[in-house]
Amino acid sequence: MLTQLSHQTFATTTRGLQRNSPPMILFEKAKRYGIWNPSDLDFRQDIEDWSHLTDDERDVILRLTSMFQSGEEAVTLDLLPLILAIAREGRIEEEMFLTTFLWEEAKHTDFFRRFLDEVAQVDHDLSHYSVPSYRSIVYDALPRGLGQLMSDPSPQAQIRASVTYNMIVEGVLAETGYHAYHEMLTRNGIMPATCEGIRKLKQDESRHIAYGIFLISRLIAEDDSLWDVAEAEMNALLMPALNVVNEVFDLYDPVPFGLQVDEFANYAAMQFQKRFTRLSAARGKSLDDVYGITHAAIDANDA
Repeated sequence: MLTQLSHQTFATTTRGLQRNSPPMILFEKAKRYGIWNPSDLDFRQDIEDWSHLTDDERDVILRLTSMFQSGEEAVTLDLLPLILAIAREGRIEEEMFLTTFLWEEAKHTDFFRRFLDEVAQVDHDLSHYSVPSYRSIVYDALPRGLGQLMSDPSPQAQIRASVTYNMIVEGVLAETGYHAYHEMLTRNGIMPATCEGIRKLKQDESRHIAYGIFLISRLIAEDDSLWDVAEAEMNALLMPALNVVNEVFDLYDPVPFGLQVDEFANYAAMQFQKRFTRLSAARGKSLDDVYGITHAAIDANDA
C-alpha cells in the first residue's frame, strides 16, 4: 500500500540533508546546468541547413528524432511511479533530485517537438518510424516496468524499472542516438541550434544515468540477491536494444551521412557493457562504497 495517512517527523528538521550524498551532488548539478530553455534556441541556420539536405538525409534525421520524441514523451508520462516509490520511503535527498527528472524529460519533449515544428516542419504522424525492437522497449517494457511500481514498489520492481529506464533507454538507446546526431550534424557543421540542444539534453540525461547507477547499486549493496534481478533485466533487454540499430540501418542503402552499422552496433554494445560493469561493482559493497562508485560515475562525465 502506498497510502500516506500522516507524517511523524521530517528529515530536514531532525537529521538535516546529506549534502555529500550522490543524489544531492546531482541535485546541485541539475540546479546549475539544467536550467536551459528550448525556446531560446535560434533555429534559423538549422532551417537553412535542412533545406539543403537530400531526402534520405532528412529521412534518417526524422527517424532518429521521432524515436527520441516518442521516448522523451514516454518517460514524461511514465516516470511518476518511480518518484512516488522513492518518496514513500522517505528518501528526501533522492526525491529532491528526482523532481528534476520530470521537469527535464518534459523539457526534452518540448525541444524535439520544436525541431519537428520549426526545422523539419512536420505535421503528420511519425509513428511508422519506430522500428519493432524500439517499440518493444519504449512502448511496452518501459511503461510496464515503471507502472508496476504503483502496485509493487519493492526493491525488485525498483531495479527492473531503473534498469529499463536509466540503463537501457537512457544508457544505451539515447547514448547511441546522441552519437548518431554527432556523426550526422556536429561533424558536418550543420544545424548548430539542434546540436546545442542535443548537447544540453545529453548533459541532463547523464545525471539521470548516474542516479540510476546509484539507485540500483544501493539496492544491490543492501541485498546481494538483487543482482540476479538486475542481471536478468539487463540481459532480457540487451538484444532488443542492439536490434534497434540493425533494424534502422537495414532500411537504408546506402545509409545517409556515410554511417556504418558496425560502428553503431559496437557503440551500443559498449554502452551496455559499461553500465553492466558499473552495476556489478556494487556486489558485496557497503553504502559508502556505493557512494564512491557513483561519485566515480559522476566524475567520469556520466553526469
